Amino acid sequence: MRKVLVIGIGPGHPDYVTVQAINALNRADVFFIPDKGAEKEALARLRLDICERYVTDRDYRLAVFRTPERESDVGDYKTNVRDWHARIEASYETLFAEELGDDECGAFLVFGDPTLYDSTLRIVEAIRAKGKLAFDYEVIPGISSVQVLAARHRVPLNRIGEAVHITTGRKLREEFPGNADSVVVMLDGEQSFKTIEDGGIDIYWGAYVGTPDEILLSGRLPDVAGDIEAIRAAARRDKGWIMDTYLLRKSGEK
Repeated sequence: MRKVLVIGIGPGHPDYVTVQAINALNRADVFFIPDKGAEKEALARLRLDICERYVTDRDYRLAVFRTPERESDVGDYKTNVRDWHARIEASYETLFAEELGDDECGAFLVFGDPTLYDSTLRIVEAIRAKGKLAFDYEVIPGISSVQVLAARHRVPLNRIGEAVHITTGRKLREEFPGNADSVVVMLDGEQSFKTIEDGGIDIYWGAYVGTPDEILLSGRLPDVAGDIEAIRAAARRDKGWIMDTYLLRKSGEK
């Protein structure tokens, strides 16, 4: 039976690839490499670098595919995303049928951890549930950018007796989780921290965490928000893309 591996490869630096992930890489006959355009060519290069560095036990081939683009946010957000995922699902079905032999193993290399704000598992499971193409799949966890962010800033994600709330920039703009002591924000292209009026909040921000291009900044939110916005804009302009996340926390002891 066909086998699909969904491998978490960490936030980008090869040193964050786990031993389990390396073993999984060496099981794959074909790697599915998304093409997201010239601006994000560096992301494809990072995936290829990891293959070249760690795959030692077998020959492999690459199946490069164009990723369907998501429509701009118009109308209902969830409907918009479901439509986008349906187009990706159709693309994956074609990929599995054309690139994966009956007894072969294919692999997606997912940045961070596949279970945290990534849709690959959801889409692969939807294809398997249809039953049109027989295959099984396995998930290999990875080190998330959230973990690396906290490690690089040398702060624990939670404080004693307190919870951690993980959300997106879109949800943060809708409502700040006022009962949360620590809030991790991902997928924020709008710098939603600018909407927070509470001056007693610290921010620990990082872009390209764990890579040679890493940028870190922290401090009282009102003091550093403008700097983060300017640095982020410049980095995105220079590289054509950015991956960042941040931790918000009520000011006080760590």
